[in-house]
Amino acid sequence: MKQAMPLPGHVPLIVATRGDAVESVYYGSLAVAAADGRLLAAAGDCTFPMFTRSTLKPFQALPFVADGGPAHFGFSPAQVALMCASHSGEPRHLAGVADMLARIACDEAALQCGSHAPLFYAATGRAPPADLAASPLHHNCSGKHAGFLAWCRLHGQPTATYLDPAHPLQRAIRRRLARLLGLRTNALPLGIDGCGAPNYALPLACLAQAYARLASPGAPPPLATLFAAMTGHPEMVAGEARNDLLLMQAAAGDWVAKGGADGVQALGVRSRGLGIALKIADGSPRALQTALAAILDRLGLLPADGASPLAPWRAGEIRNAAGRLTGRLLPVFELVRPGAAQESGGAGGGDRQESAA
Repeated sequence: MKQAMPLPGHVPLIVATRGDAVESVYYGSLAVAAADGRLLAAAGDCTFPMFTRSTLKPFQALPFVADGGPAHFGFSPAQVALMCASHSGEPRHLAGVADMLARIACDEAALQCGSHAPLFYAATGRAPPADLAASPLHHNCSGKHAGFLAWCRLHGQPTATYLDPAHPLQRAIRRRLARLLGLRTNALPLGIDGCGAPNYALPLACLAQAYARLASPGAPPPLATLFAAMTGHPEMVAGEARNDLLLMQAAAGDWVAKGGADGVQALGVRSRGLGIALKIADGSPRALQTALAAILDRLGLLPADGASPLAPWRAGEIRNAAGRLTGRLLPVFELVRPGAAQESGGAGGGDRQESAA
């Protein structure tokens, strides 16, 4: 008999009601961690490896930034933010990536991310033009891929195979990520992301720690550069009406946010020295904003008077096509502070090694 695949121990985070009855339940897990790896609070399973998806992007840009790439090619802070982005394909995003490619003597044909309609249209509820011809520049990951190509140019490495997990670039990313979190490189489960790039699974506690380190005032220069670029240019990290932009605008200069496909969201909070990582189990975006608002409320990060631009996320209203309120999305979880036994191993559990900045 085939051995059962292990599954994460998710818990109910959000329920959707219709009238006064529960109609749907959204399971998931979350972790709140400090930069040193201490697990501060959790719900569900924060030790099961879950794919980081686009929350990995700042750390995929880390080798290029650490090696002085932005200064070498004259990339602006906004373009560094684009390397960390799931951008919306707005004109400023397309122009920024096109300029990056020009600076490294590549064209968009070198991008191996594929193409799709700009996310701008879905985010703003507009229909794409009938004659839209999407190119790799429109892909939300084109800034990341331009950064990959720039690393190859910087180091004289081949560009045709830059997505191969064995390519020196991808090995450098894996080493940097493992070193950042004090993990062994062979402890990072590998998968291929939607854009073709290698992606790694991490326990949510480790992902939260990574964002706490990204937001730390004492972060080493490469992380500090990435934090400054993302928080200084949040409009390049996402786009109009997108979660990451709204989060970073809500606490300008303090919160660094990056979401990922299939219900993943990470947030670093500089003023509190913590990182947050959230996974909605079924990958649905429907419950994500309500879950985020509930986490921020429970951590005392949203003003009680409703002054935050994120206050509407609390309401979780479900309306039909006529605009009538039919139900709500409601949080049903509690943040639990782990016991000493859980904290003693740090955020990532037993397979850890000495952390190096």
